Amino acid sequence: MSKIGKRFDAAVKKVDRNSRYKVDQGIKLVVDTATAKFDEAIDVAVVLGVDPKQSDQQVRGAVDLPHGAGKTVRVVVFAKGPKEEEAKAAGADYVGADDLVAKITGGWLDFDKAIATPDMMATVSKVAKVLGPRGLMPNPKVGTVTMNVGAAVTAEKKGKLDFRVDKAAIVHAVIGRKSMGPDKLRDNFNAFMSALIKAKPSTSKGIYLRGVTVSSTMGPGVKMDLADLEGQSSKEV
Repeated sequence: MSKIGKRFDAAVKKVDRNSRYKVDQGIKLVVDTATAKFDEAIDVAVVLGVDPKQSDQQVRGAVDLPHGAGKTVRVVVFAKGPKEEEAKAAGADYVGADDLVAKITGGWLDFDKAIATPDMMATVSKVAKVLGPRGLMPNPKVGTVTMNVGAAVTAEKKGKLDFRVDKAAIVHAVIGRKSMGPDKLRDNFNAFMSALIKAKPSTSKGIYLRGVTVSSTMGPGVKMDLADLEGQSSKEV
């Protein structure tokens, strides 16, 4: 067995698959079982009691993580004139219009977030088929189509987390890196879960949170018991 396999097996033995862990205990366990030599990402997977096929049961939103995402976020902005200068002053990695479309059309995707002013959306639509499948399309629902481009760039750089439910009714999110430690990761986790609960569609009936699992990139999944989370109104199963 390889060293990686042995490390994973040792980590798995620390996790009781039949238990639901309190937030503090669960996050600490995820960090303790992240034994890879690189700085592993900490992932959250939430199964929701919604039907994503129904337009009125889509779950989507954004939240500013208290301690950021633990990585450098590369941001591009579609803007012209004064808004272009505003974006540059806020620290955008690349700002442009048709030239930015040309770069993306040519295969350049060296960025994590894209922001646009409303008047630039016709231009952005030229690369929608490239950005959309990668989750990079600017959207007003998560604050990435806005005239306040400076504030938007600052938020993204600090670690704003965008989330949305997929076709399997699961929301996936990265809340940080192992190196951030249990306390900061717990704060980020709580902020994300609070935002996700607030995003519950009014048409969603019954149990909203069906299951929550946290894991590191190479570690085992830790199932969470969210009954102790303030504002929790749904029973986890």
